[in-house]
Amino acid sequence: MPRPAPPPSHAAEGGVPGPAPPPSHAAEGGVPGPAPPASAVAGSAAPRAVVIACGALSGPIRDVVKRRYWPVELHSLPALLHNRPAQIAPEVERLAAAALDRGLPVAVGYADCGTYGALDEVCGRLGLRRLPGLHCYDLLAGPSRVAELFEAEPGTYVLTDFLVRSFRRSVLTELGLDRYPELWPDYFGHYRRVVWLAQHRDPALEAEAAAVAAMFGLPLTVIDTGTARLERELENLLTTTQPDHGDSALFTRDVRPAGRFVQNRARQRGDKCSSTVPAEPDEAGRDGTEEVQRCAVD
Repeated sequence: MPRPAPPPSHAAEGGVPGPAPPPSHAAEGGVPGPAPPASAVAGSAAPRAVVIACGALSGPIRDVVKRRYWPVELHSLPALLHNRPAQIAPEVERLAAAALDRGLPVAVGYADCGTYGALDEVCGRLGLRRLPGLHCYDLLAGPSRVAELFEAEPGTYVLTDFLVRSFRRSVLTELGLDRYPELWPDYFGHYRRVVWLAQHRDPALEAEAAAVAAMFGLPLTVIDTGTARLERELENLLTTTQPDHGDSALFTRDVRPAGRFVQNRARQRGDKCSSTVPAEPDEAGRDGTEEVQRCAVD
């Protein structure tokens, strides 16, 4: 039986093993064009910014954006691009150029994600900002905690909620292991443990994570990260995203207690803001009750 050609060598994210950093998420399905943009605010007249996000992060980013009523247009690129990292920066540039041509400021919802500086080069050339970090693990658990994981055990395979859900398609199918299971030791034989950075645990997801660890024949360590860090970094990104004209950020923090947001333009127009109590995850990743002020833009 012929052996399949090895997939692209990429050690950042995407399920393809390598020395460091270890593989991570890939997408569900192939690498088609990006999903149609999603408006974050129901009934809003127009978005005030564009966020171009990694498909492996677009779910939690969309949840945050909707809950915070941020008037942004979210474009999600296929997470399988992590298996072809040379394509990430050109795809981001293509979408960013189109948004800038529409006069919309752009925020990049990616870490470096295995582009080894190529994404930063695009951001620098177009005047954009991206999420910090080397990969999505940093955005969930924090770079120091992630570094500690690999220092303690270099042979650590890291799961996120996205990768737990999509592992059979994005890893087994993409690597050909559903057709050539004898290749498993070649890909994963050097791993010594599986760590799940859990954002939102539930019984079904816990069972699937345990099943993935069982495929490795390794113990599963669960670290509850929540999405609080990702939300803070996304908030910071949007507050520092500059429009083409004007000397203030598109979004600014209210001077009142933590996390309250209003829009410059909404404030200037006198749009009404409604006080709600959406969840603001605490440091342990659980839902808190911090009151957040949302400005609905008509």
